[in-house]
Amino acid sequence: MSPFHRHAIHRRKSSILIQPQGQPELPAPAAAAAAAMTLDLNLTNIQGDILIGMKKNKEKFFFFSINDRKIFKQRLKSGAKFITTTTQLVDVNKQPAAMVNVAFSQTGLQAMGFYHFLNDFHFSGGQFREAAELGDPGTDQWVGTFRGKKVHGVFLLASDSTTVIDAEWAAVNQLFGSSITELYTLSAEARPGDQAGHEHFGFLDGISQPAINGFTANPAPGQSIVAPGRVLLGRDGDERMLGRPSWAKDGSFLVFRQLKQLVPEFNKFLRDNPLLLPGLTPEQGSELLGARMVGRWKSGAPVDLAPVFDDPTLAQDPMRNNNFDFSYPGEDLASNQTRCPFSAHIRKTAPRADFRSGNPEHHIVRAGIPYDPEVSTGEAAANATQQDRGLAFVAYQSDIDEGFHTLQQRWANTVEFVHNKTDPTPGFDPIVGANNGQSRFVSGLDPSDPDRDFNLVVDFVQSRGGEYFFSPSISAITDVLTADI
Repeated sequence: MSPFHRHAIHRRKSSILIQPQGQPELPAPAAAAAAAMTLDLNLTNIQGDILIGMKKNKEKFFFFSINDRKIFKQRLKSGAKFITTTTQLVDVNKQPAAMVNVAFSQTGLQAMGFYHFLNDFHFSGGQFREAAELGDPGTDQWVGTFRGKKVHGVFLLASDSTTVIDAEWAAVNQLFGSSITELYTLSAEARPGDQAGHEHFGFLDGISQPAINGFTANPAPGQSIVAPGRVLLGRDGDERMLGRPSWAKDGSFLVFRQLKQLVPEFNKFLRDNPLLLPGLTPEQGSELLGARMVGRWKSGAPVDLAPVFDDPTLAQDPMRNNNFDFSYPGEDLASNQTRCPFSAHIRKTAPRADFRSGNPEHHIVRAGIPYDPEVSTGEAAANATQQDRGLAFVAYQSDIDEGFHTLQQRWANTVEFVHNKTDPTPGFDPIVGANNGQSRFVSGLDPSDPDRDFNLVVDFVQSRGGEYFFSPSISAITDVLTADI
């Protein structure tokens, strides 16, 4: 019997997941099962984190290396039945005490004896070699564990209790024993109170999560509907399916990035540069600048629908808060930035009508969660970050190049995107855009002067590194990856 069996058999009264008002809801268990039947989508074979997204209460990431292939594979096979599935996670009555998922890097698969090409060159090469390509200023600021290819895998554990997570990890650790070495741990959790679902800058996150056809029973208005193969390998919509081994079906590529957020510095920038529009106080002008940088107000209301003042009622209504595409009758989509700048984070990473056919091939399921504490009074007073905090960025997709890599390199970091404009040039994404440590310019933020450039000399979001992983299906773990070879 697996030593973490005692934690897996558990009847819950409250969910591992959170449901912030304004975010699209997950389907009810019966609706998810019914929707999955239409495409023969086996939710009991898919690891739970992949389709759920940014709704965990508390989570820890345990990065490890494999020391003994034979023992590790034996223990993984015996413990595989306790890896949490999508079926379990959507139903609070079936949730274990803690969600347990696992994913492997390319070097991790090789350490298990598998040298198969999964038809994704980013995954094969690893994230370390792509630091400059992603705009990172260098790997000297990366967490040491992520430098090189020493990480073989990651266990993802989530619950509503840190004590439960720690007990579950102790059981997992006992199971694998000396066959693995824990290299690095990152603890994360939803922010407290009414900030649950908000990232550390204060903005409600996850509103524009795509709906997965065959999983999402009732997509909200404006919610993009994507084929399951955009997230899951081997499914309809996976354009690289023919170059992949059959056992990779129902797995997904997990992109992990530890993104440090300089919250006091970000807030100071807003205070120092209020948008001076008629009728606005300096404080309101600062709030508007932040909203136009992100493309949403902190409440989650989009500036496209609430261009000057926040609208919390709109923000809390999932039937309206994502139902826009930046286009309006009689307005030139390629020149008008009155409502939402071309450079705004949500427009850079989800262009909507800026692409005539939309951008279904570039969607990702984001499953990130904030890490480390709230800003202290001392940090706020000094306008300086003194303790590492930020976002444990997690994204799932079937093609890293069409997913995360396009969003970061070709969109957020490309100054002419969107519309390939040069008059004015939109500039970098002011939130996640990166220029290898150099200053960045952004235009369109001031609605009274869209040609005005803002020069950002500080990256408010800074990479601490990461890795590319593959989250296999349950059957791939039990029938292939743990087989004797």
